[in-house]
Amino acid sequence: MIRGLYIAAKDLKAEFRTKQMLNSMAIFSLLVIVIFSISFGDLLSDSKIITQLAPGVLWISFAFAGMLGLSRSFASELENGCLEGLKVCPVDRSAIYTGKMISNTILMFVVELITVPLFAVLFNYSIRGVVGLALIIMLGTVGFISVGTLLSALTVNTRTRELLLPLLLFPVIIPVIIPAVMATAKVLSGGGIGDVFGEMRLLFVYDVVFFMIAQLVFEYAIQD
Repeated sequence: MIRGLYIAAKDLKAEFRTKQMLNSMAIFSLLVIVIFSISFGDLLSDSKIITQLAPGVLWISFAFAGMLGLSRSFASELENGCLEGLKVCPVDRSAIYTGKMISNTILMFVVELITVPLFAVLFNYSIRGVVGLALIIMLGTVGFISVGTLLSALTVNTRTRELLLPLLLFPVIIPVIIPAVMATAKVLSGGGIGDVFGEMRLLFVYDVVFFMIAQLVFEYAIQD
C-alpha cells in the first residue's frame, strides 16, 4: 500500500505540473454539460424536469471524462518508457495498480468537483442532499476507476486501445452506473441516505469485489 502511495504521488505530481490530462477531462466534461444545457434550453425553467435529467447528465459527463483519463493512464507511461521501469521494480506489481487507481480516482474527484457546480450554474438548479450525493459519487467513482484502471493496463499494448477500452469497460460498469443513477435521482428528489441505502450497499460491494479481483489479476494484465 505504501509503495502504491509513492506511485500515486509521482503520477499526481507530474499531472498537476502539466495539467494536461486534468484540463482535457475538465473541458470534455464541461462540453457535455454545455451541450445538454443547450439541448434542453426550453425545459430548464421547470425544476422537476431538471431533477429528472440531472442524474443522467451528470453520470454521462463523469463516465466520458473518466474514460478520457483512463485511456491515458498507462499510455503516458508506455510512451516515456516508464512502464518497463515500473515492471522491473522489486515490488509487488499490485502496488502499481493501487498507485494508478489512487491517482486516477483523485483526478476524477477533482473533475467532479468542477462538474457539479458547473451543472448547477448552467442549469440554474439548486442541488439538494449534498452529503448523500457526495457519497454516491464517491462510491460510483471508485467502482468505475477500479475496473477502468485494470482494463487500461490490459489494453495499453494494443494499437486500438482508445477504441478497445470503452468497448470492454462500459459493459462491465453497468452494475455501477445503474444504481449510481438511481441513487442520484432519489437524492436530488429529496430522499435521504436511508432511501438510497440499497444502492449504496450494492456500489460498496462492487467496489470491494472488483478492487480485490484487480489486485489478484493485475500482474497478468500488465504482462507483455
